[in-house]
Amino acid sequence: MLFLKLFGESFLFAFDALKQNKTRTTLSLLGVTIGIFTIIAVFSAVDTLRNNLQSSVNKLGNNSIYVEKWPWVGGSDFPWWKYLQRPVAKLKDFNELSRRSQTAKALSYEISIDNRTIKYKSNTVDGAQIDAASQDHNKTWNFDFAEGRYFTDMESKTGAPITDIGFDIAQNLFPAGDAVGKQIKVMGRYVTVVGVFSKQGKDMLGISTDKEVLLPLNFAHNLIDIQAENYHPSIIVRGKDGIPTDDVESEIRGLMRSIRSLRPGVEDNFALNRTTMLTQQLDSVFKVLNTGGAIIGLFSMLVGGFGIANIMFVSVKERTNIIGIQKSLGAKNYFILLQFLIESVSLCLMGGLIGLLFVYFLTFGIKAVFDVQVVLGASNIITGLSFSLITGVLSGIIPAYFASILDPVEAIRTN
Repeated sequence: MLFLKLFGESFLFAFDALKQNKTRTTLSLLGVTIGIFTIIAVFSAVDTLRNNLQSSVNKLGNNSIYVEKWPWVGGSDFPWWKYLQRPVAKLKDFNELSRRSQTAKALSYEISIDNRTIKYKSNTVDGAQIDAASQDHNKTWNFDFAEGRYFTDMESKTGAPITDIGFDIAQNLFPAGDAVGKQIKVMGRYVTVVGVFSKQGKDMLGISTDKEVLLPLNFAHNLIDIQAENYHPSIIVRGKDGIPTDDVESEIRGLMRSIRSLRPGVEDNFALNRTTMLTQQLDSVFKVLNTGGAIIGLFSMLVGGFGIANIMFVSVKERTNIIGIQKSLGAKNYFILLQFLIESVSLCLMGGLIGLLFVYFLTFGIKAVFDVQVVLGASNIITGLSFSLITGVLSGIIPAYFASILDPVEAIRTN
């Protein structure tokens, strides 16, 4: 009860100081506010980027391996001239991997054809992404359907003129929502819509089915050379449940070297890409952003801390008579120390809460303008308020100590 009474009294002193010296206190709190705003905003931005990346990884399949010509990441010494001479993934590679692999749960051969215009009667959609894939595409990627279904095994084998389309394409071509069963014109051919993908929205890697038109690989085989390099062919391998991805990758590497007759000591002429390569590359960027945000925030907190310390020294000076009276009436040194320390912490927490409030309102602005949900996690809020608390203690401890050791007689005589 004594502590609660002391805390309430000290908070009232802090509020009174804020009310009586609005300009001085506001300017002093500005440093704490900016510091907390910077720290929470940067950490929240990094968490948002990481969540968007994870969402993209989930679509790609975090236990999938992509057999391709080019690696996804590289440093400053990226030997592009060496990779340029590699062959692209071929149907022979795909068929042999499908026949020999013991660790793969599913394999698919996929190509990206182009951005084309899609038509249905008088309705058109520009910039639709035309893709074609073998039957197990639905097992190597993660997606859902708003309506309809995926290709059957027979439809894939025979190259039936059918398609699954993205949510945005369906909305533009079929405003009434009756896409399934209709025929649209793709690459000069009429194909029947059998499914519409669920709405996915944009993500960090630009991966989305919203503007995709997916065709059976064998249907595309009748129109184009599906092994041509300009269609970016790739083989996607998803490992069996319970088998480590490293083991799957090791097996695929051995099989690909065997299929392409590479002698021991000869470099691979293919790349095995995994989503973890992207996350590891970006994790280093996130660490830099976190560190940079923390440094900027700490400098702001340092400025704010000096401002709070200045307020506390002035407060001790202004209330020296009151301190002398309190001590003459029996107030202990720790009571005076805690009184000013709690006042300092209260002022810093005010600045921290204002900074947190600014971040909170900023999340709504970003959501409205960019349609991105910013992650304002409890851990970031706790981190920000902890910084405020520490700043309050460090800023107030010296003025509070000097107040606590004042001689009551000398303090009462002070004008």
